[in-house]
Amino acid sequence: MIVLIVGLSLSFIAIGVLYYLNNELKKKLENNNRALLALQQEFTQYQVTESRAQEKLIAREEIRHDNIAKSIRKNESAIYSVNKKLPEAIRKVVGHIEFARPLDKK
Repeated sequence: MIVLIVGLSLSFIAIGVLYYLNNELKKKLENNNRALLALQQEFTQYQVTESRAQEKLIAREEIRHDNIAKSIRKNESAIYSVNKKLPEAIRKVVGHIEFARPLDKK
């Protein structure tokens, strides 16, 4: 009879401890879920912010590349005009050199 009472009391204590631990585990899981949801929300917001910043950076780079392309086109046209005038300028210089008189007359 005493063994039965001790066994029943120990089983009630074990059931109570298990119930308590189960409740504590549920609370911790709920807290973890809330924390993970908050982290997910924050990370999503970070991704959106970074995406917008990246889009702005890409737009700036595209504008910069367009400006560089325009300046290259301007320089190319200037180079082509110089290249067209170059043979004539060489002829003038060479012509002066060919028909020049020697500086020291001996």
